[in-house]
Amino acid sequence: MSLTKNMPFEWLVGMRYTRAGRRGGRNSFISFISLISMAGIALGVAALIVVLSVMNGFQKEVRDRMLSVLSHIEVFDASGSMPDWKATAKEAFQLKEVKGAAPYIAAQAMLIREDTVRGVVIRGILPEEEPKVSDVASQIREGSFTSLAPGEFNIILGKELARGLRVHVGDKVTMVAPQGQITPAGVLPRLKQFTVGAIFEAGHNEYDSGLAFIHIDDAMRMFKLDAPTGLRLRVEDMQRAPEVAMELSHVLSGNLLILDWSKQNRTWFAAVQTEKRMMFIILTLIIAVAAFNLVSTLVMTVTDKQADIAILRTLGASPGSIMKIFIIQGALVGLFGTAIGVGLGVTVALNIDVIVPFIEHLLGVQFLSKDIYLITALPSDLRWPDVWTIGSVAVVLAFFATLYPSWRAANVRPAEALRYE
Repeated sequence: MSLTKNMPFEWLVGMRYTRAGRRGGRNSFISFISLISMAGIALGVAALIVVLSVMNGFQKEVRDRMLSVLSHIEVFDASGSMPDWKATAKEAFQLKEVKGAAPYIAAQAMLIREDTVRGVVIRGILPEEEPKVSDVASQIREGSFTSLAPGEFNIILGKELARGLRVHVGDKVTMVAPQGQITPAGVLPRLKQFTVGAIFEAGHNEYDSGLAFIHIDDAMRMFKLDAPTGLRLRVEDMQRAPEVAMELSHVLSGNLLILDWSKQNRTWFAAVQTEKRMMFIILTLIIAVAAFNLVSTLVMTVTDKQADIAILRTLGASPGSIMKIFIIQGALVGLFGTAIGVGLGVTVALNIDVIVPFIEHLLGVQFLSKDIYLITALPSDLRWPDVWTIGSVAVVLAFFATLYPSWRAANVRPAEALRYE
């Protein structure tokens, strides 16, 4: 009671109007419209939080699968060759955030199996160093990662690539290098037969269908190179890879080009960010519709309460105080709706791994079929900055929706309002 006694009368009246609706049928209808507005804001906020969390989850899932094959940072020499890669790796380890380094060779070639031809990216690696910068060794589904030995000419294929070539572990494939060899008969392509030593599955179709690994020594012989193409690095926190790459540019000596994972896949990440922004705008319109539904609610309240407004004006209330009453009423509806929506959205986003399987079991459907999608469970990555942004936008929209009705209430003339009372 002491708290309400110390409140300004604008707050007391505004709060009373918010919960009005017990006496008359018209008041009950206005209160019902307020509840609908509040529910609309809550559902819009909850939907936006859940959708953005799911989109963040998909982005994180795809990014993690990409980075299980790609490196966090790649270092190239401008000459196209890095013979002293160990010295460069030693310099990179001066930064505490660099946790792994491994040399590699990147080239393109064709793989032939009977009448089937596939263009692939060939990556020459050192098997003992590669686990320090990627997770390929743990993604082997058939065969052994250690089958890559110098001079053995074994190859590790992605699962979809092996399926397309119709090969299994132990089968032979022919690699055709783009660099030809000069013979008396003219320039002939260089061919070499490789044995499938293992098959990996990264869970990302681009790499499962178009990437193959061979030993770095075999790659240098196949593509006539004298040294690795570059150096791949893994950092402690992949989110800080751009900052670490910038620091490496000051630490590493030589004419080097340094690329972090975000630059290597810039187009994909830009497309995802654009999609998120558009989804945010579209779903914000739902909140806007619910928020501006407050306009009709407050206009009806102002019309219904004209006599009350006139009495307050004759008792000395200023137009600013009257305006504040209805701003408080609308803002409270917006705040309550936003709070309910945030609570609901956060609860669903954090428990989507339980809610979605329950709905699938209840309806007898599967939203992500194993035959079509690589990801069969709906991922969710709740980010609190997104929650605060969504909540703030909802409250701001609700506040702006109160301005016109409040201004209209402030301009009610007491004499005209009380004439027919």
